[in-house]
Amino acid sequence: MKKYVKFLVLILVIFLFSGCTNIKDLTVDDIVGTVSNKDKTTINTYRKGYSYHLPRNMMVQSYTLYNDVIQSGNVKYYLYVDMVSHFNKVKSTYKETDGAYYSKVINNKEIEGYLEINLVKDNKYLIEIMYNYAKIEVMVNRENINESLIYSLSILKSIVYNDSVIENMLKEDVLTYTEEDFNIFNTTSKDSNYLNYDNEYQEVDNSEEKYDSDLLN
Repeated sequence: MKKYVKFLVLILVIFLFSGCTNIKDLTVDDIVGTVSNKDKTTINTYRKGYSYHLPRNMMVQSYTLYNDVIQSGNVKYYLYVDMVSHFNKVKSTYKETDGAYYSKVINNKEIEGYLEINLVKDNKYLIEIMYNYAKIEVMVNRENINESLIYSLSILKSIVYNDSVIENMLKEDVLTYTEEDFNIFNTTSKDSNYLNYDNEYQEVDNSEEKYDSDLLN
């Protein structure tokens, strides 16, 4: 615990004097630990029933009622928002997986979730992070895991739901789910139709890039 507190103090000092830090120096545990940090981001993306903060260097490629496809460079992030589970306050039943590259339950007071990272092929890792009744999936190289986690967590932490709008949507049967719908509480198999690996997949080398502190706050 003391080590973690010292880490946060160090990060704060870095932000105060430079305004940025190299995320490749962080561990996955460090990044997951920032979930409890107070969110200082500004909402800039609006959907029916919810809204969220889209970090700089990211753009929405397409979206539907439940899903956004977000892009940063040549990397695509698949966002799924479960407004019905939020409205009904469904609890996560995720169990940590021993065989995964990384598997951890996220529990921040009343907000639950999980992070699971699995090696899919060669140096490609599938990240599945569920938090705040929404989930992001993204495929990246190992060296880009930290970057994608920070982007994903920044989005998921910032989601704000409009319960009155969601309640009206439920009454009007706008929010209808079937057994074939994507389930944020389940991890995705390697052959999932939700996230298909693109043979033309490429990544931008951001090894020297610095990141704004609001991605960690």
